[in-house]
Amino acid sequence: MKKTELAYFNIKAILSALLLGPLAVAAAEISIVGLFSGKAVVVVDDGKPRTLSIGQTSPEGIKLLAADSSAAVIEYQGRRQTLPLASGWRIRGPSLSAPSSASSVTLTADAQGHYQTLGQVNGGTVQFLVDTGATSIALPSAEARRLGINYLNGERGYTQTANGRARAYKIKLDTVKVGDITLHAVDAVVLEGDGLKIALLGMSFLNRTDMKRDGQALTLIRRF
Repeated sequence: MKKTELAYFNIKAILSALLLGPLAVAAAEISIVGLFSGKAVVVVDDGKPRTLSIGQTSPEGIKLLAADSSAAVIEYQGRRQTLPLASGWRIRGPSLSAPSSASSVTLTADAQGHYQTLGQVNGGTVQFLVDTGATSIALPSAEARRLGINYLNGERGYTQTANGRARAYKIKLDTVKVGDITLHAVDAVVLEGDGLKIALLGMSFLNRTDMKRDGQALTLIRRF
């Protein structure tokens, strides 16, 4: 190879290294989806929830410095940030910043005044009925089985339905998505029998959004 060719390839390699440097670091989102004394449940992008104890560092380099029931203190590339529950922050290079816009979805009431929407639970499609009277997401047992959820390992109890008393299993869903809103580690209950015909989008999801109603339209905005 000639010296001029060698010089050309060296310059090309240098330019490639510069272009693939800090400017090419992909953005990621840190979400705090669970808080305990000395521990925090952290999600990066749409990955699975990861529990960190104080002093532990995630594979992405996020170190938990402190945590209580109100907020977690994390460190990323030498910079500290206090994040409350259900917060979402963008990482780009060595810096942390708040999201530029919140995720949202707008629903329209049907003829009966109900809000129904397609969503996803753990990646599977689900038809939801918005129910502010339900304390958590509620799934019929047949729907849970279709989604591959092993609800029988959940906390067992009973609840009252329109068809009488039904056995219920309290579980936690990895992800629930409605429109542009994706939440992690969402409380839910699975009801056996025929008392529940459709999945209910209850307050364990809705409490982590701001709800705005305008006529027949209901807008949910993810709260950070």
